[in-house]
Amino acid sequence: MSLTSEQVRWVAHLARLELSAAELEMMTRQLSGILEYVDLLQKVNTDGVEPLAHPLPIHNVFREDETRPSLPVDAALANAPDRHGDFYGVPAVLE
Repeated sequence: MSLTSEQVRWVAHLARLELSAAELEMMTRQLSGILEYVDLLQKVNTDGVEPLAHPLPIHNVFREDETRPSLPVDAALANAPDRHGDFYGVPAVLE
């Protein structure tokens, strides 16, 4: 399938692109080549080929979720500007 320069001009218009005559000619050739390649790919027999979400096998790269001691309260609140017991002091947002 090849495109005409009018079709490419219309696509450029839809994309809000201004193409010079040389750019229009180049884009017509390049887009036609892309569509011809896609047409060639559509002719490939894919019967029995399982659809893939990713071409390579993927696995979870995150660490195991293991319990461990948390930060002590005094260390967590060491730089708190306003501390109320074991909690951060914050301004009230509701009256």
